[in-house]
Amino acid sequence: MSALPAASQRWDAADYAAHAGFVPALGQDVAALLAPLAGERILDLGCGDGVLSVRLAATGAHVVGIDASPELVAAARARGLDARVGDGHALATDGGFDAVFSNAALHWMRQPEAVVRGVRRALRDGGRFVAEMGGHGNVAAITTALRAALRLHGQAAPAFAWYFPSADEYARLLERNGFQVDCMALLPRPTPLPTGIDGWLRTFAAPWLAGVAPQHHADVLATTAELLAPALRDSDGRWSADYMRLRFRAIAA
Repeated sequence: MSALPAASQRWDAADYAAHAGFVPALGQDVAALLAPLAGERILDLGCGDGVLSVRLAATGAHVVGIDASPELVAAARARGLDARVGDGHALATDGGFDAVFSNAALHWMRQPEAVVRGVRRALRDGGRFVAEMGGHGNVAAITTALRAALRLHGQAAPAFAWYFPSADEYARLLERNGFQVDCMALLPRPTPLPTGIDGWLRTFAAPWLAGVAPQHHADVLATTAELLAPALRDSDGRWSADYMRLRFRAIAA
């Protein structure tokens, strides 16, 4: 899911469903933490293709999805969701939402203070902000291998593509912007990759290749996979990603 991807990141709804269908599937625990109620107004920040948003709406809540990708918003609308193209750093809504929900999107937003301020504006007093995102140490092996592969092919590594905060860092961010943190946990979650590391890199690694000539992309990604195989591929050839997830619930004070 995306909410403000790096400029070089482009999303294809079919590719996303094929290579990253595990993202909404693994969002069930954070959706349970949200505990949506019939009649509530919920903003799904970084709704992606709407798979998880539709499940929230099935509880009787009125769900509004927002995502930076027109392609994914179109897929969400095709599922019947009220989905809109928007910038997670500049939410154009003030008050009225009972909850803001986000799964696997906040780490794409590189200006987290602006995001949290916008979320607070969107919520009524007492409303809740419930989310899961990449946390400190997320995909550390993958990003290290990408940097090494770029270097081996004579390419410069770009600025870090994502925002992966520690639990303490994000709690402080929430508290200084009008929230009381109800729960916050950094959780290791090795994640099986149904289409292997090639599918993961095809879907998510574009920001790392932004400054690389297209003819070199395949070589860089092949080297990345080779470097990762000893750590992330088991003896039966099955790949997993070294995910660390930051999951929290905070109340608008």
